[in-house]
Amino acid sequence: MKYTRFTGRGGTKQKREMNNSHLIEKIAAYFQTRSDVYAEAFARHIMISVICVAVACAVGIPLGIMCARNRRARVFITGVFSTLRIVPSLAVLFICMPIFGIGLPPAIVALSFLAIPPVLINTTQAFAAIPPSVIETAEAMGMTDAMILTRVEFPLAAPLILTGVKTAAVEVIASATLAAYIGAGGLGNLIFTGLGLLRPDLLIIGGASVAALSIAADTLLSVAEKRLVRYRDADRGRPHDSPAHGRSARFA
Repeated sequence: MKYTRFTGRGGTKQKREMNNSHLIEKIAAYFQTRSDVYAEAFARHIMISVICVAVACAVGIPLGIMCARNRRARVFITGVFSTLRIVPSLAVLFICMPIFGIGLPPAIVALSFLAIPPVLINTTQAFAAIPPSVIETAEAMGMTDAMILTRVEFPLAAPLILTGVKTAAVEVIASATLAAYIGAGGLGNLIFTGLGLLRPDLLIIGGASVAALSIAADTLLSVAEKRLVRYRDADRGRPHDSPAHGRSARFA
């Protein structure tokens, strides 16, 4: 009995190793024979994600600035988008289908709604956290509203805004797999095909690619965020040329 049990375990282990090697061979064969299909799905996934994040920034940043300066608008707008964020992405996709049809348009609309809240909320918090004394000092120096926005407020708010963009990008990359349900394409096609045909090689390729994209986006935007913070801190410590500074240098 002991010998038979040992043989069974050994056979199971050997079978598992054979299955793993067979799976690796399938993955390698897929890239050899279907690399063009994979490249198209990968590029489509990136395109969908970039468009949605760009739309989220184009909508969320101006709304965030408005919310930071208007408390009533902040309560209403952030409340609406926070509620939309609770709705599952798949439900938003299906709601958009009767309006925009199938394909890319409903996917862009649904995923953009998913990406707007983190950009909007972080922009609101970033501009609201700027000390009023900084704005008053800029006004006393004769800066216009546009100059204050671009030269004072945006550099101070940029790191926190970028954090919201990073959150939006990671969420969109992960959720863009659902766009394959409505014919938008992307890496979701590999995942859903693997589920339908019971092909673990396609599941691994699709899932690993989405995970790698999310990690890459998070890493790149984290590096950009750290550089922005470093630049802002260095700019704060840099002596600025001003008439008062020049007079103090001459009388020293």
